[in-house]
Amino acid sequence: MKKIISVFCAISLISAVALAQPGNGKKGDKDAWQERVRIEQISYISSELNLTQEEAQTFWPVFNDVQNKSHEAFKASSEAFRALQEADDSNVAERLDAYVKAKNQANKVNEEAVEQYKKVLPVEKVAKLLVAEENFRRNQIGKLGGKGGHGKGGPGKHGGPRPGGFPGAPQMDE
Repeated sequence: MKKIISVFCAISLISAVALAQPGNGKKGDKDAWQERVRIEQISYISSELNLTQEEAQTFWPVFNDVQNKSHEAFKASSEAFRALQEADDSNVAERLDAYVKAKNQANKVNEEAVEQYKKVLPVEKVAKLLVAEENFRRNQIGKLGGKGGHGKGGPGKHGGPRPGGFPGAPQMDE
């Protein structure tokens, strides 16, 4: 029963926040999609961790903070990667350094997240959280299927790319 209450509270809180934020056009569609994925993630993690009511009250604020920091680090890393792709001889060293710095910052965010989680959850549940997050991520990639994901049972069963799945990659016979 506590598990059901925790899941319901988490989903209700996220839904209330999502409904309070206006969306417009395509950005609104993207925001709505991201919110649906976030609600699925919260539900999945709640189910996997089986948090007590006390754990849930301390965990979710930390989780939300970590998610925000992770999002910002990912965004910075993506921007640095795009800049590196467009680098020319005059600025490649600078852009390479910026990219490595952004990736290191993202790793630092992950390391700090584990320490924050250990302050509010037993280490066994922290481990379950990390496994649940990775399984959820892989599941979402699989759901993309024909939209650039790998789907179930397709090439790259260990998460690798499909043969010829990148622009400019040679086509391979399957």
